[in-house]
Amino acid sequence: MSQRIGYLGPQGTFSEEAALLYDSQAELVPFFTISLVANAVARRQVEEGVVPIENSIGGSVPETLDLLIQQPRLSIHREVLLPIRLYLLVRPGTEKENIHTVFSHPQPLSQSQRFLSRYFPDARLMAAPSTAAAVEQMMSDAQGAAAIGTRRAARMHHAKILARRIQDYRVNVTRFVVLAKADHAATGDDRTSLCFSFAEDRPGQLAAVLQELASREINLIKIESRPLKKTPGRYYFLVDLEGHRQDTQIARSLTYIKSMTILFRIFGSYPRHRLQDRQGGDDAHSED
Repeated sequence: MSQRIGYLGPQGTFSEEAALLYDSQAELVPFFTISLVANAVARRQVEEGVVPIENSIGGSVPETLDLLIQQPRLSIHREVLLPIRLYLLVRPGTEKENIHTVFSHPQPLSQSQRFLSRYFPDARLMAAPSTAAAVEQMMSDAQGAAAIGTRRAARMHHAKILARRIQDYRVNVTRFVVLAKADHAATGDDRTSLCFSFAEDRPGQLAAVLQELASREINLIKIESRPLKKTPGRYYFLVDLEGHRQDTQIARSLTYIKSMTILFRIFGSYPRHRLQDRQGGDDAHSED
């Protein structure tokens, strides 16, 4: 029996593509917010949940970071890297010169500004809840509308692909995490994610943490901060390390960091996903 995997829906979104890339045999269940995906995993309505955590251009997804901080019953079990390819979709019969409105989620709209400015400088840009919703809106609109969406959404709604790979940056990757009740066993090629906060704001505290990691030759992949929210001017620090939390040197460093902090949470250790460009054959801005 295949497992049930929740994802940030609806169908035809990049989150669905990431879920299919992770497990094409699973029963996929769409939810309309990241929090609903997380709650479904916590309540065992689904075995796992796929949600976006960062984009190589747009940066981190705050809602995912916040739920990892606030939801101790969940862990990161895997990660999925998805190359983002943006497509300009229209109703069959619509010509480029007739387009006056472009629908999409705000991120794809911002990630294809150069294309839109060059080819549709006077078009109205209309925000939609998702790329899939944008395609639905475009298909129900009168002639003269276009949508920026996925190739899968084009197939689902029988839309025509007018232009391919219209994103401003050729390398555009979204990193998704797979949420589950437990993280992953060590594989030898792992990543560990955690967060911590200090009891008081004193000089040198963060530097001491970084020095601890450096002294044990632990590679720091990423560090960023999020507001503590309940205390203005105070922050959580979110860190990604190379290696597994059970590796000897990492385990010792984590013990040290925990002793220095008032809040400490390991989101999980999980295998690193190596990027594979499944859509590399598309030529930028070529028409079907």
